[in-house]
Amino acid sequence: ADSFRLGSTLRSMYLDTSSPTYISGIRSDLVDNNEVKARVKAGVEGTVVFDSAIAVLQGLFPPNPNNKIQLANDTTIVAPLGGYQYVPVETVEPGNDRSLESWTDCPAFAKHTKSFYNSEAFKKKAKDAEHFFHAIKDFVFGRPATLENAIYDFMNTELIHNKTYAHRLPPTLLEQARGYANYHEDGVFSDKEITGIGNIAGRTLLNTILTSLERIAFNGDPLQFLLVQTTYQPFISFFHQTGITDEHPELKGIPDYSSAIVIELRRGSAPDVRDFLRIKFKNGTTGHFKDVHVFGHHADIPLTEFIYRAENAAITSNRQWKEVCNPSDSYGISSLLEGSNTQAAFTGAFTFVSLLALFMLAQFVKRSRARAQEARLRLPGNEVSTNVINYGTISRSSGGGHETPDMWEGVTVPVLASARWCCKPSDLPARVLTFSSERCSCPSLGEDKIGLNTSHV
Repeated sequence: ADSFRLGSTLRSMYLDTSSPTYISGIRSDLVDNNEVKARVKAGVEGTVVFDSAIAVLQGLFPPNPNNKIQLANDTTIVAPLGGYQYVPVETVEPGNDRSLESWTDCPAFAKHTKSFYNSEAFKKKAKDAEHFFHAIKDFVFGRPATLENAIYDFMNTELIHNKTYAHRLPPTLLEQARGYANYHEDGVFSDKEITGIGNIAGRTLLNTILTSLERIAFNGDPLQFLLVQTTYQPFISFFHQTGITDEHPELKGIPDYSSAIVIELRRGSAPDVRDFLRIKFKNGTTGHFKDVHVFGHHADIPLTEFIYRAENAAITSNRQWKEVCNPSDSYGISSLLEGSNTQAAFTGAFTFVSLLALFMLAQFVKRSRARAQEARLRLPGNEVSTNVINYGTISRSSGGGHETPDMWEGVTVPVLASARWCCKPSDLPARVLTFSSERCSCPSLGEDKIGLNTSHV
């Protein structure tokens, strides 16, 4: 329901022709799949993020009875549910694309997390929280009650869906759990430097932003609206990387469900007709979108400056992600070995069998030749003479030609070769399209939108 309301809010802002921020040029009644793209994180959370993305798209493009086709026999078919609009969704799985879940299976990030846990600030916070974690043991049902294992999400879910739990949970415990969870997640998914490993969730997000801006700024690209449905981790990193938390410290921590970031690409007024970025954020479904400023600006930032400040921090490919997560394995050897364990095992077994077969064949040929030399025709009784007389060879002479013996002996041994199967991973798309974006096709005084929506569990 929250995600659907978010989609409806975005529609009223950018797809409603009566809105002052309506994007001229985009088709808003029926979705044009060339103008709208959606990508969804398909990671450890399961299907909940996908379901939220579908709800957002339902709010953005509600059923329309004009969504129909006419058949050859003049029959008109309206889409089900009163003209339901089916928007294609691309799922982004971390096994193929790390752009939306870059912090899992990353040794360098795990090292960063361990360093945060060993810091004096974290130890002091954990000591201060001992009384709270002791008090909630009866409400977490055996789960570890420690600062390292922030249990706010479990308590909040139970409070929402479990009536008995809601009636038993004492006041203020949930608020305290949220405060400790904010501290934990903000420390894990942030770093002092924009290129720090703690900001890895934001670094892959920056690549998404920059490639989306390229497409939107290019008038020849039909894309006008780009949506990404992800979880809260990239939000925390992005706020730290761009300096938003310096002006809004309340944004340190976990955003509410169905929170959203919108990045608008705007054309400046004459005489400065450069492209500028305006970034807005809405925490949950309550309230309205508010402007947040990046990199120390107190107004819109020029697009060129944003790209200049952010591009060196962006992680642009799976290969670069591997290098960042495994700095000691710059050649990707461990990844290669991990990716081909099954293949290597099969190849090794096949080679062993081949060598064994070759050895057995060689022994067979050797015994056959030995038996052939011993097999001679013998008459009964003792041999008459032991002297060997050379009777010569039968000559094949033709016109006094040279005589050649007609005796050839040879053994042919078959050669066995082992084959190795090589698998090449599928090439990644040249660009990663993960943001909700809208672009005005009008070349002057246009207003383009890029939005990021999040739903987390």
